[in-house]
Amino acid sequence: MNKTAIILGATGLTGNIILHKLIEDDRYKTIKLFSRSKKEGLPDKVEQFIGDLLNLEDFKPDFKADEVYCCIGTTTKKTPNKELYKKIDYGIPVTAAKLSKENNIPTFLVISAMGANESSNVFYNKTKGQMEHDVLKRNIKNTFVLRPSLIGGERKEHRLLEKIGLAVFQVIEPLFIGKLKQYKIIDAETIATAMIKLANNRSNAEVIITSNDIKQISKQ
Repeated sequence: MNKTAIILGATGLTGNIILHKLIEDDRYKTIKLFSRSKKEGLPDKVEQFIGDLLNLEDFKPDFKADEVYCCIGTTTKKTPNKELYKKIDYGIPVTAAKLSKENNIPTFLVISAMGANESSNVFYNKTKGQMEHDVLKRNIKNTFVLRPSLIGGERKEHRLLEKIGLAVFQVIEPLFIGKLKQYKIIDAETIATAMIKLANNRSNAEVIITSNDIKQISKQ
């Protein structure tokens, strides 16, 4: 196979794992990265398009592939301004879905979050819920919305509060049984594996996938 994949958010934890998995995957001939800065030391099969992702439509002529992996996300610490936060967490994925539909890309995968709800009073949950709604509205043939719980893994940037949260969760996780299992930490490696498996076992469906199901898919 000579597939082409687009990755948005390849500098982040999950996106970077997907990038290196696809580099080693012979099914993929070309990997396109759209980002604000260039990643060094990548093989020739990786093409990099550098610019402002808030103006993603400027990339439309090059935004062509078989699959889009959208791993865009920020934090309130990095982006305290709510307007800018929404432009990133809502605007970029929705624009990516729009371009995917217009350029006839059949498979779109996006990372959302547990608790996403467009009717929520919580800004974070509402933003994710609105993003999901408007991505699904594009009716891309294979649309996979992943809702992981707290994501574990080694990040390059220092996130003290997140590290503390992960440490606390690891201590109390044995108490998570029954319906509480969905709140267990999920490793970024697991999410990346599940996304690639979903992309290569397309079902012609629009699917919202919970954290427990992400773990199951990664093991298949």
